[in-house]
Amino acid sequence: MRLCVVVFMGLWLPFLAWAGHLPIPEQGPALRLQGSNTIGAALGPALVRGLMEDQGLLRVSSEITGRDNEQRIVGLTADGRRVEVDIAAHGSSTGFAALKQASADLAASSRPIKDSERKELSSLGDLKSPTAEQVIAIDGLAIILHPQNPLRQLDTVQLARIFSGEAKIWEAVGGVGGPIHLYARDEQSGTYDTFKELVLGRHGKRLDPTARRFESSEQLSDAVSQDPQGIGFIGLPYVRQAKALAIADGDSQPMLPLNHLIATEDYPLSRRLFFYLPPWETNPWATALVEFTQSDKGQAIVAANGFIAQTVQAMAVTPNALMPEGYQALSRHAQRLTVNFRFEEGSASLDNKAHQDLSRVLDYIKQHGKTDRRVTLVGFGDAKDDPARADLLSKLRAMAVRRELVKYGVTLREVRGFGALMPVAANSEDEGRIRNRRVEVWVY
Repeated sequence: MRLCVVVFMGLWLPFLAWAGHLPIPEQGPALRLQGSNTIGAALGPALVRGLMEDQGLLRVSSEITGRDNEQRIVGLTADGRRVEVDIAAHGSSTGFAALKQASADLAASSRPIKDSERKELSSLGDLKSPTAEQVIAIDGLAIILHPQNPLRQLDTVQLARIFSGEAKIWEAVGGVGGPIHLYARDEQSGTYDTFKELVLGRHGKRLDPTARRFESSEQLSDAVSQDPQGIGFIGLPYVRQAKALAIADGDSQPMLPLNHLIATEDYPLSRRLFFYLPPWETNPWATALVEFTQSDKGQAIVAANGFIAQTVQAMAVTPNALMPEGYQALSRHAQRLTVNFRFEEGSASLDNKAHQDLSRVLDYIKQHGKTDRRVTLVGFGDAKDDPARADLLSKLRAMAVRRELVKYGVTLREVRGFGALMPVAANSEDEGRIRNRRVEVWVY
């Protein structure tokens, strides 16, 4: 045992440190996590409990604070000292506001940080840097109905018409049942921000003001499941008793919010969940929670809470007539990994999640003996006026991933480009084009 002095939340505090253990403040919470209700309702607390137990704390439990959507996670050291972590889950935007006000050490968000927020928080460092912006899980926005509603699928244009109030009856979108009742998350919600960006904003629409708004994901889902004319949008773990629809975007095939389609971010309404860790004012507990979340233990907790873990697995793909012949042949002889590499907007550089995924893919390749000509990379892109240019660019993206894998001793079997074929999103705007610019990993 040794006496140390560290900077902790802006104060110099003495603490007793043991190897491998985090500092315990003399007063106040060890960590303050604020932001997304999607993360903070259950996933965030579960990750904090996992970290505390990993640190050897005893009798880890949750306490009710008396404030809606807030809780305190508490554990005890071996000598009986109390360690507290405060979690407030009022929406993604509140996490960034709390970082600005120095009332949080870590922000949870179910959408990427906005440019305006990044600028306002620049004094804390660049929150878009790879160490600051941490993708912790993949979620899918499920479009939910009453379980007895016979409708099976919608596209994003129909969704925009429904939630803007233009389509007021089910018959207007191929359904039955008369007037449509709308259910939506509240204005502070990252879930709402994501729906607004992926559906309403893309089609120049605004949410119908008659929609019922909810801060709680569970309450929204339960309300829809009890209303035969209801429709709502919700994070994947909160479908509960409701029915999820298959969704199409542009020329993509209709897709249900299935785990493997969300893991690869092919599902049109898939989204990333984030922790944002200020680079210049880092609480050691915040850093530890991020590192724990990215570990195998942390990702197991992600999966246990109904989200999609970033653990890499191989999956069989059933060939069908809508696939190019070369892709069908690939699917007959190889398996696809549950990860897609994507790129920074307007760039050939891998995005932050892709950099995180590289180490996971490398671990999988090495652990399964795939380093010598057992891996094929397949690139896709957005539509171009010249199909040959689209083919070339898709292959160049795959080559960018190849360069990274080669650095670590992987010899590839093949690198292919399929151009603008098999889109997973509409090519009519930037968001869809970014989603279509992707690289798949196949193993033999």
